[in-house]
Amino acid sequence: MIKVGLISLGCAKNLVDSEIMAGHLQKAGMQMIPDAAQADVVIVNTCSFLNASKEESIQVILEQHEQRGMRKRRREQKLIVAGCMAQRFSKELPGAMPEVDAFIGLDQITSVATVIDDLVGKERKAKEPAPALVSPRSTFIPDYDTPRFRLTPRHFAYIKIAEGCNHPCTFCIIPQIRGRHRSRTIESVVKEARQLVAEGVKEINLISQDTTFFGMDTWEERPGPRSKVDSSRGDSLTTLLRELNAIEGDFWIRILYTHPAHWSPELIATIAACRKVVRYVDMPLQHISDRMLGLMRRETSSQYIRDLVRDIRAGIPGITLRTTFIVGAPGETEDDQRELLEFIRTTRFERLGVFEYSQEEGTKAAKMDDQVPAKLKKKRWHEAMGLQREIAAAVSATMVGRRLRVLVESPGVARAEGDAPDIDGRVYVPKSLPVGAFAEVEITGAAGYDLLAGVDAPEGAAFRELAVAQ
Repeated sequence: MIKVGLISLGCAKNLVDSEIMAGHLQKAGMQMIPDAAQADVVIVNTCSFLNASKEESIQVILEQHEQRGMRKRRREQKLIVAGCMAQRFSKELPGAMPEVDAFIGLDQITSVATVIDDLVGKERKAKEPAPALVSPRSTFIPDYDTPRFRLTPRHFAYIKIAEGCNHPCTFCIIPQIRGRHRSRTIESVVKEARQLVAEGVKEINLISQDTTFFGMDTWEERPGPRSKVDSSRGDSLTTLLRELNAIEGDFWIRILYTHPAHWSPELIATIAACRKVVRYVDMPLQHISDRMLGLMRRETSSQYIRDLVRDIRAGIPGITLRTTFIVGAPGETEDDQRELLEFIRTTRFERLGVFEYSQEEGTKAAKMDDQVPAKLKKKRWHEAMGLQREIAAAVSATMVGRRLRVLVESPGVARAEGDAPDIDGRVYVPKSLPVGAFAEVEITGAAGYDLLAGVDAPEGAAFRELAVAQ
């Protein structure tokens, strides 16, 4: 039996790709093992969204090659590079990384077992480049019956409802890597959700590059703004949410990665009406200055965003708003930064992240004039994050004395509706609460981004925000 180790890097969307590879390997009779040192084949599923993620991917690949050379019994171990970096640099990588035995793109994740069968037992000539099995443009999209082995804890899962992206954001390379937006059918998503709930999943996280565009790529063209989410025109996120909400069982539905351009009154009303959809919105805004939104080609305006935030908060009482902003993008001025800081100060997002602009090869923004110096980008990042830390602490303090429903993640650690897996805060609870179950707790204290429910603050919890800042 061939033993395979899998290292998954990057976002939750990439994790689903890793789960699909693991499912196909298991179906082929191969054994997935957690210790790469004991594997016959190691797969590194890479991320290439930002320069930092690309550097991390390269470092992990080289580390695996170095460790392979040190393992006397595993020098015949094969190394495969998959995912976004393999897709993005399919022509360059085989010559640049002779350490790798094969590169597979996003459309080849379902044939990974065949690739491994072809590799094992074969030797490649020293100067022969590794094969790059990569489609020029990705078109794959999973279905409800696509073999998959979940790598998340038993109580929560991700469902990728669409793949690719149609947005023209000047700073982003994703459309070139992942291809055009393509939605699954509502029937396919609902069947997968039913399976997960039957398996005991308590939280379903809907993901794609743009979840609010779900179904809209299948609409027939007719008069009216395409950005208007109207279920009468065909499948949409609103229709999907109502179908998922009707599934029997006690579970949460969380919507991640929504683009502001495709929100509508109907979507707001649907979330408010669906009991199982958590009161949580993940909506990357990227900036608030009209000048910067134009340069970024975000297809929104400052007033539109301000009105949308107001409408969401008014229409969905108790909502937790998460967003992200980019500082230091080409052309950003001190006036733009001041407007952004004032917007953060007055809007008081419950959850907020800030990225320093990354000059990505192949994007329109990378070729723009007025690139912001690295030192200035760092300064602006500190300004925004410093302000948000103050807001987050104040928001956490308002939770003291309230009762919350939480999902217990591990002994003594839980998440509330306002906390998405891996990116938001935690609720520290008594260790006696069963893992993977819902519980009602009273918040007795706050520590930075985290909440306490009848327990003392764990060592270092009050300084998690400082660690993030550093």
